[in-house]
Amino acid sequence: VDVLTTSSDNPQKSYKTLDDIRLKYGHVCSWAIWKKIDPKQKAKFGMDDLSFINNESINRNIILVGLNISGKGNLEKPFSNFHPDYSTAHDYKIRYALENTIFWGSYMTDVIKDYEEVISNKVMKYLNNNPNFEKENIISFEKELKYIGANKPIIISFGNDSYKILKRNLGEKYQIYKVSHYSSCITKEDLRHQFQVINEQINNISHSD
Repeated sequence: VDVLTTSSDNPQKSYKTLDDIRLKYGHVCSWAIWKKIDPKQKAKFGMDDLSFINNESINRNIILVGLNISGKGNLEKPFSNFHPDYSTAHDYKIRYALENTIFWGSYMTDVIKDYEEVISNKVMKYLNNNPNFEKENIISFEKELKYIGANKPIIISFGNDSYKILKRNLGEKYQIYKVSHYSSCITKEDLRHQFQVINEQINNISHSD
């Protein structure tokens, strides 16, 4: 699959529209599209601007995945996940890392739904004690991918925990990569470099097929 091609580019197959996805998953998902960086403004300027998300700019075949929904801002507004408007958020590093790359426009979601916990090690402890809950969330995650029209998607996880969950459950089905979590001490420049490395790996796989 050419990850640069969105699944909606195939006119022979019917896909859910952006409005469909907004209604069903808008409270938990978003797209890697923000107001472009303005060097004259602060790094977090315009992060909550959702007006640039449209059918022409989305890519359903690259999936960026966090651990769980907690601490992501006001999700009563559809597609506001990963688009916070508060000053302590670190999502601005993602915008910097993805601008003018093949990853701009990717679908963004979390692997664990319906479990709000800011501290990730508590989430992992809960999953270890409740394996059925993890399996249920993996099933829901794959249903989500199918619903949005993902076709053999490439999955990139933020941080070790989401990567472990995805790899142990879906590692034989999908290409799964990992970058550092944006809320860690990583700089936005280093996060961009990690995505560039993954881009090169994807290109190498495509050329070898």
